[in-house]
Amino acid sequence: MEHTDSAMDTDPTDIKSIAISATDLVAAIEATADGSETVLRVTPPFSGRMRARLHVVQPDDDDDTIHIEPGSLLTTDVPPYPTPDDTADELRADDDATYSLERHRTYHEQRLAEWRESLPDHVVDSTTLSDTGHDVTVSLLGA
Repeated sequence: MEHTDSAMDTDPTDIKSIAISATDLVAAIEATADGSETVLRVTPPFSGRMRARLHVVQPDDDDDTIHIEPGSLLTTDVPPYPTPDDTADELRADDDATYSLERHRTYHEQRLAEWRESLPDHVVDSTTLSDTGHDVTVSLLGA
């Protein structure tokens, strides 16, 4: 029989696994790298299997929600976010080509696409929810 106690629905320790869309994870990591306070959010009612969604943190966010820092979902060997300065430096260090703004734009877009594509390969199997202190399994949904 399903419980109807609303207090149980707000107990985040009920969560055993969290599913996250690859698109939301990549967007959250990229937004964080660009300086936005972006997280993946899980909202009550809580149950064994939950879905975390992309969320920009607001001052009036509900206290019952759980914010998951996107970086906590990635392994330590994740490639760094390629900034425009990084990709410009890479191009300027290439002795076989002349730097140009157009070449930099194209190269930067290519590096971003490669970085975005690589992130799902660096997702952890589980994480500890900082708001609750307990471990949950992480599964990545397709794009």
